[in-house]
Amino acid sequence: MSFMKDRRTSKFDRDPALASPLDAAISAQDRETLALVDSALKARRMRLAFQPVVYAADPSVIGFFEGYIRLLNLRDQVIPARDFMAAVEQRELGREIDCAALRMGLMALQRNPQIRVSVNMSARSVGYQPWVTILRKALRESPRLGYNLILEINEASALQVPDVLKPFMSEMRDHGIVFALDDFGAGMTSLRLLRELRFEIAKIDGVLVREVDRLPDQQALVRAAIAMAQEMGMYVVAEEVETEAEANWLREAGVGCLQGYLFGAPTVTPDFRAFRHGRPVLSDGAG
Repeated sequence: MSFMKDRRTSKFDRDPALASPLDAAISAQDRETLALVDSALKARRMRLAFQPVVYAADPSVIGFFEGYIRLLNLRDQVIPARDFMAAVEQRELGREIDCAALRMGLMALQRNPQIRVSVNMSARSVGYQPWVTILRKALRESPRLGYNLILEINEASALQVPDVLKPFMSEMRDHGIVFALDDFGAGMTSLRLLRELRFEIAKIDGVLVREVDRLPDQQALVRAAIAMAQEMGMYVVAEEVETEAEANWLREAGVGCLQGYLFGAPTVTPDFRAFRHGRPVLSDGAG
């Protein structure tokens, strides 16, 4: 993290390693957090927590489960993802986290072939050989596995490396894998690139969903996001739904699936028996 400083008066600017006392403290905290993350990965102190994604038309039917990686410190406490995700995005540590999440997601599918699971990844992991090796090995050993796997990539990440991502997505679609665009509507969108990448699912960012039932400006943004997603042939999922009023508004606005604490918190001990096959997500191509 960096802060604007007066370069004429700040002695810390003379040495890039000492940007400012505050920067130095933050960097030290970041290093400590990253060391905890690295230690958790090496010691395999990790879990995958699963949250149900339900059909808006009938919330008793689960469309799929999203898997969230949980890394644990030495006291078995969760290291908050917000403390390290931004810092690891462009580091090898981020790729190792993606490997761990993918491995656990694939294991869940192998043990529970009746369910459907989404796993988060950075687009940068497409170029990371260990991650690709894990995925391809699983697909060779269990060819049908891909039909129950959704890979979630956030919008900012997807638009950074489209030239690498596009052929990978095309190859994986031959194995039945579906791709979800996470945090849709949260930032700058390149319509041309999104159309070329052809994500099957758009997950509307939770920031837009919060209190959408009573905020007209929020409603306009969500309607625009839904219309944009549908125009590009994407099935629409709304994230972080917490109230019945939000769910009802989103359902009426045309959202296909809902996800949030209203329907279940992420848990490392999910009851996969609750999964019932209703109309499969994307059965008609666009929801």
